[in-house]
Amino acid sequence: MEDIIKETQNVLSNGGNIIKTRDDRELILVDKDGNIQNTDSCGWLPENDGKINKSVFRTRIEPWLTSLFQSEHLSLLCGSGITNAVSFLAGGSGGTTMAASSFTTYKNEIEEAAKKSAKACGRDSGNIEDQIRTANDLLRGLRILNKNTEAESLEKELNTTISAFAKSILESEKAIATAADDKRENAYSVLVNFLLSFASRTGNRERLNIFTTNYDRLIEVGAELAGIHLMDRFVGTMIPIFRSSRLNLDIHYNPPGIRGEPRYLEGVARLTKLHGSVDWVQNEDEIRRIGLPFGADNIVPYLNAPGLKGADALKLMIYPNSAKDRETAEYPYVELFRDFAAAICRPNSTLVTYGYGFGDEHINRVIHDMLTIPSTHLVVISFNDPIGRILQFYYESAHYAQMSVLMGSNLGDITNLANDYLPKSAIDRTTIRMAELLQHRMGAASSASSTSATATSLIGSATSSTTTTSTSQSTLAK
Repeated sequence: MEDIIKETQNVLSNGGNIIKTRDDRELILVDKDGNIQNTDSCGWLPENDGKINKSVFRTRIEPWLTSLFQSEHLSLLCGSGITNAVSFLAGGSGGTTMAASSFTTYKNEIEEAAKKSAKACGRDSGNIEDQIRTANDLLRGLRILNKNTEAESLEKELNTTISAFAKSILESEKAIATAADDKRENAYSVLVNFLLSFASRTGNRERLNIFTTNYDRLIEVGAELAGIHLMDRFVGTMIPIFRSSRLNLDIHYNPPGIRGEPRYLEGVARLTKLHGSVDWVQNEDEIRRIGLPFGADNIVPYLNAPGLKGADALKLMIYPNSAKDRETAEYPYVELFRDFAAAICRPNSTLVTYGYGFGDEHINRVIHDMLTIPSTHLVVISFNDPIGRILQFYYESAHYAQMSVLMGSNLGDITNLANDYLPKSAIDRTTIRMAELLQHRMGAASSASSTSATATSLIGSATSSTTTTSTSQSTLAK
């Protein structure tokens, strides 16, 4: 398996693409020039020069995704790749960096434990999340041992580290929000088209579920620009509060002139941020969402708002948060992951991942459980796979018939996806009606002569039948 993964990664790193759709039995490796590397596995090789271009890709991909998007249950899981993609379109250098920080209190111990945590997730070195997780555990241990001096020192460093991390998240947002007008508009346009391809389901179908591991608010901004109504677990207006209850609230409207027959509003989706968000704050035993503008310079002034009771960076709900007890540390993430499992682990469910590198074992476990249901399907879309976690999950899960894969600089590019490969939200129903009409007309034209003969015989039969019927009716009248 390792040799296959390395070969596939080489294709991706050299500008190639990986595709597996429809009845493909294996991953199809396509180099940057459009040549298929494993022709024995490809049953749809182009007849001309044997090369694959964007047109061939579109013919193969778009109808397949259109069909999958009509599944009874549709979910979208976005990782850091979507932020990186939009940031590059806006002229930035990518999203928030996950580079490791530097602690002075128990430095070696934290780095060693973070490295072990990273290796368990398939990474060579620990990132800032691994360090925060390790430092949180260490902080709880120091408090249990009553080592107050070390605990206070580590707590100050944690506060500084999380503050810097939150600021880097806001800086990535600001880089997009303050980009040059033409680049910003193009980036937002691509993001809107990308989201609408998923969210434009008919109102009588179940709502799209959007899940993300990102802390930024890029999806929220894209949904607002697209006119998509997002529903989550927060209730309220000024400082919404997180609620554990799942009431399955929805949005309906009354058609003009019709009362008592509400209809589902289109363009509604459910949003779940699995790792928390930069604007979520722990306020004693409550989780609040503060009014933090997209791309704000600093989060500290907004933490000093009345009602937040002196919150600092340690109170930000960035997974894993620095709550003092286990019960609080697991809240609200237990509820969020439960929502994820409940949404995708159902028959006739399709999950599409974009920009997710399969580096979270909690999420991977739920996806693997989903694939044990035969009628489910997983679509993996990614620009690359530098550490091989996507390919490793693909081969270890072994549910090949239930998985579609689109990876590479062409297939994983968000602009190409929005313009060429994803279903066009606004014209889908019109296209279907047009295809049915053209099929009807073309079918009638191709069989005109036979239809004419058949029509003549039918007219003759109908005339005879009409005469007989008229005679019978006359007899009955007499």
